[in-house]
Amino acid sequence: MELNILDQQLAALRPDFYKNLLPPIQDSEIRELEQKYKLVLPDDLKALYSWKNGQSSASYESFVNNSMFLPLAEGLEIAAELTSMIGLDFEIENWWNENWIPLFLNGGGDYICYDLQGTFTGDAGQLMEFWHADADRNVISASLEEFLKAINRYYEQTPITGYDEYFEIGAIENYPKMFDLK
Repeated sequence: MELNILDQQLAALRPDFYKNLLPPIQDSEIRELEQKYKLVLPDDLKALYSWKNGQSSASYESFVNNSMFLPLAEGLEIAAELTSMIGLDFEIENWWNENWIPLFLNGGGDYICYDLQGTFTGDAGQLMEFWHADADRNVISASLEEFLKAINRYYEQTPITGYDEYFEIGAIENYPKMFDLK
């Protein structure tokens, strides 16, 4: 439901950006990626990528929170690379966590991640921020669906004249939840 609304919003309000979204990933490709990375993706994450598989690498426009929407294979590759650094480059617990999958990238090494496990809160499926150089790990939404609802609210409530492509979603009740690793 939220993806259908988002699709309509983006097509109407950001048609040039919408053209840079990649076609949906196929179920067979998702299964191949799950086998390659030895994981099972939750249904809401599969639905997101079955809607659009990120945005073109030639597009630097922000999807949300000054970040670009990563294709699934790229997000899983980044997650695997960062996971391989745990205990080596990342010595602080939860500097990076093997249960995080980057969905959005700001271009500077920072991500909005889908948390498979529910680090800090126990709420699997939450979205959180990973800042490569900062020790704060903020949970910004209880779920992908709530985050998509907030994006849709932004598009519904913001007049076109007030629209800024670098908008930040911050109107999610009881969020962010802030955690400091120090």
